[in-house]
Amino acid sequence: MTSPPRLMTAVTLMLATTLCGTTTAHADDDPNDPPGTEPSASAPVDVDPNDPDLKLPDGATLAQAKVLDIKSVVEEQSGDERREDTNTSVTLALQAEVLFGKDSSKLGAEAKSRIRGIADEIRTQNATRVRVFGFTDNLGSSAHGDVLSKRRANAVHDVLSQSLNDADITYEVRGYGERYPIADNATESGRKKNRRVEVSFPRTEP
Repeated sequence: MTSPPRLMTAVTLMLATTLCGTTTAHADDDPNDPPGTEPSASAPVDVDPNDPDLKLPDGATLAQAKVLDIKSVVEEQSGDERREDTNTSVTLALQAEVLFGKDSSKLGAEAKSRIRGIADEIRTQNATRVRVFGFTDNLGSSAHGDVLSKRRANAVHDVLSQSLNDADITYEVRGYGERYPIADNATESGRKKNRRVEVSFPRTEP
């Protein structure tokens, strides 16, 4: 039996990020920078402030150059799945309740099937670097959330790596616990969104 079509809502966001140098991603247990904050667009065209064709009011100066990232966010009406696309990357987020039982890091058959679907897209994009990040809400102790989110990220990584079976793919697996929420932890609907595992990977260059 086929499932009924899922209702989607789409929001296109303009995200302005400042230029900064990129560094090689590395896995550690206490990263300083939140995930997904790296600028993904290429550097803007240099503008000569002394160009006679540039009309600036007297005393005005050019602001520091910025990169505008186009980010498309598509979320199921149920909130179970969330997808973010930028010009260079894809991030797929699954709510923890879709993958795991309460306070568990054990994956069921349906959860593994969803993860294998993500593996198929990674394969289609020919990605060689994959990030798997786990998150929780702010209930319970922060230390417990850190451990649980890492275990859940590891469980998703295990299914991805087995499905892809590609020695050329590098994985970065982290558990962030309650850090970097995407919704308000003051409500249960917000906490549900924050309990998630995100899989991100580069988009194939055109």
